[in-house]
Amino acid sequence: MYGMVNKAIEELVISGYGEDIWEQIKLTAGVEEEVFVSTEGYPDAMTYALVGAASEVLKMPASDVLESFGKHWILKTAQNGYGDMMAAGGKTLREFLVNLPDFHSRVSMILPHLAPPKFYISDIEEKSVRIHYQSHRAGLSPFVVGLMKGLGERFSTPVIVEHAADKAAGADHDEFVVRW
Repeated sequence: MYGMVNKAIEELVISGYGEDIWEQIKLTAGVEEEVFVSTEGYPDAMTYALVGAASEVLKMPASDVLESFGKHWILKTAQNGYGDMMAAGGKTLREFLVNLPDFHSRVSMILPHLAPPKFYISDIEEKSVRIHYQSHRAGLSPFVVGLMKGLGERFSTPVIVEHAADKAAGADHDEFVVRW
């Protein structure tokens, strides 16, 4: 994963728990990097180790860490790093979600080695959509839930996210129904 992911985890932890807790998480994860370079690639295992260590140190399920991270990603990281692209994605939550499959295509133009997940949208209604999520990285569905909740906050639109099909439970991909 690109360093911006690890850097965003660092920002989330420091803003909520302080620098000392972040250092404890890095130590627990066995991560020695002092600084993450946003555009540099890091092993996925490092990111997973940071999430696991955050779960251990903060005494919360990894799924809660990932969901919090998803919200942080939308409200802070993406907004600060991709503000123009976020704005171009849509003026409403519905519009943004319908355009979501195109978002990573635009980001890939900036980050050519990006290995992003794929999003497909179906069952588009006035107040809901079904999001199909496919990724070669396992266990990130709580992050997607956080992304959707963060988008709801970004658009001042309360959302309900239902994990309708779970790859970890045998489905061929994850599906989420987002209602507002």
